[in-house]
Amino acid sequence: MTSLDTYLIFDGNCAQAMKFYAEALGGDVEMLMTYGQSPVANECGADSAKRVMHARLRLGERILMASDCPVGQPYEGMRHMNLCLTLDTVDEAERIYEILRKDAEVRMALAPTFWAGAFAMLVDRFGTPWMINGAPATL
Repeated sequence: MTSLDTYLIFDGNCAQAMKFYAEALGGDVEMLMTYGQSPVANECGADSAKRVMHARLRLGERILMASDCPVGQPYEGMRHMNLCLTLDTVDEAERIYEILRKDAEVRMALAPTFWAGAFAMLVDRFGTPWMINGAPATL
């Protein structure tokens, strides 16, 4: 079996982001290990000890993984990508949109499109870009 999952890199706020996504999307954080808790903790440096080395969030059949970059490594943000969330109903898209847009940069407000009953684009408060689709459009 082959799977293709997303792995996000944060700059010190991975734990908060993954807990927020679990609550917002109804997922379960299955793993959250800091550099300080890892088997290679003595090689990571004290400044990175509280940063997340690996996190795993289950959303149904999908997995979202993430970590923080270690202190001293350049962080360039999340660029040239989006998490694309497809929901069964416009109501569910509206609910998730309202949660994710708090303190976010809204690039396109939630509105009907020719391909979806509702669509939005935003960058959430953790720097993660999202595309939200709710229900196929009725043509």
